[in-house]
Amino acid sequence: MTQNITTPIAETLADWLVDADLAKLSPGTIEMCRRIVLDVAGLCIAARKEVYVEATLGASGPGDATAIGHARGFDPFSAALINGTAAHGEDYDDTFEGGPVHSGAVIVPAAMAICEMENLPGERMLLATAYGSELLCRLSLVTPKAIHKAGFHPTAVIGTMAAAGAVAVALGLNRQQIVSALGIAGSMASGIIEYLAEGTWTKRMHAGWAAQSGLRAALMARGGFLGPRTVFEGTHGFFHAFAPSRKPAFDLLLADLGTRWVIDDIVFKPYACGTMTQPFIDCALALAKQGVSADDIVSITCDVGEGTVHRLWEPLAVKHRPQTPYAAKFSTPFCMALGFIKGKAGLGEFSEESINDPAVRAFAAKVSYIVNPADPYPDQFIGHLRATLKSGEVRELRQGYMRGGIHAPMSLEELEGKFVDNAIYGGWAAADADVARGVVTGLFDANGPKRLRDLRH
Repeated sequence: MTQNITTPIAETLADWLVDADLAKLSPGTIEMCRRIVLDVAGLCIAARKEVYVEATLGASGPGDATAIGHARGFDPFSAALINGTAAHGEDYDDTFEGGPVHSGAVIVPAAMAICEMENLPGERMLLATAYGSELLCRLSLVTPKAIHKAGFHPTAVIGTMAAAGAVAVALGLNRQQIVSALGIAGSMASGIIEYLAEGTWTKRMHAGWAAQSGLRAALMARGGFLGPRTVFEGTHGFFHAFAPSRKPAFDLLLADLGTRWVIDDIVFKPYACGTMTQPFIDCALALAKQGVSADDIVSITCDVGEGTVHRLWEPLAVKHRPQTPYAAKFSTPFCMALGFIKGKAGLGEFSEESINDPAVRAFAAKVSYIVNPADPYPDQFIGHLRATLKSGEVRELRQGYMRGGIHAPMSLEELEGKFVDNAIYGGWAAADADVARGVVTGLFDANGPKRLRDLRH
């Protein structure tokens, strides 16, 4: 498990993080960070009145930190938990091909909380967002599929480590403090994927829990608390615990570190559901646009990556008839049915009405899968369907990418439109949403974090 490592991975990462510098960020990377924050903020507003966010408020303490869309202040740990839970709660947040992980919902809440807590300028928030997101995405490359296979949610466990790194950068911790922050975070990481069994809510809290845990780890390290240097590669380390089935590829974590920014390839979701289902929805939409009706279809078979089956396809009978709107987000057959029948799969489509819609259920029941050994998951998210019609004709559609990323980017105008739509969904007037968009866009300015209070409502 050690790969003959001579310098602990945490120390190598600390050397990179301690030298965090705006001059090392390209204009494109800075723009990506702005977009990540914009997307996260809109999702926080969209979910602010959802019952799972209301439940999280009940476990939160008062203070001066902002939970976006809420009128009162919270302690910084609670603010990070609330914002992260809201941002990830509808599974509409950014994703990274190669993980898959969701960096924004973890890193942005942690960065906001520490910047408000310590009255830090916008450049520290930018650095925390960039370096924390980069660390999260790179860590996801070390043992692809193995964390899920072990029963853990990569965003949750990896996110805790990356949030600690982000907060360490914001605070300007020294090398030893950063090493300890990462070491401490390893004992705080958690998040199992048993939510899949009944469509319950625990995945929703994973990003927020990681954000507040990383914040605590970095602050404890600043205070002198020591964590293990070998937290990543040690005999009892992080990857041994969370990904025991695969040898860690630390070269993918460290290759071109500081010169190539993998976050430049982050994807923004066009649909409010599981990442790998999105290209399949596009295929279903394309089939509908060909003039095929639901009644014309006898069956649909999809080629899929083996690593997606246990989360998005099985048990197939359950995926055909998800028990809750949240469970529906992790059913590829159901998401395809929404796209085909309703023509969209946004926040409003995942509802009790939809999961009980006879037309949606009937379409979903026609969808099955076969594992394609050549599927490039998790390096690339692709979609495919083969529809057999009553006429005997077979229609086949493929999409070799996920929209919203480097192959089919979401424009700034589209992302701003998503922000406004999310804010309106969360109960804000369009005028208030537009003002909030301006506030969020300026959070990296010198006094930007001070304007977080303007996002209370």
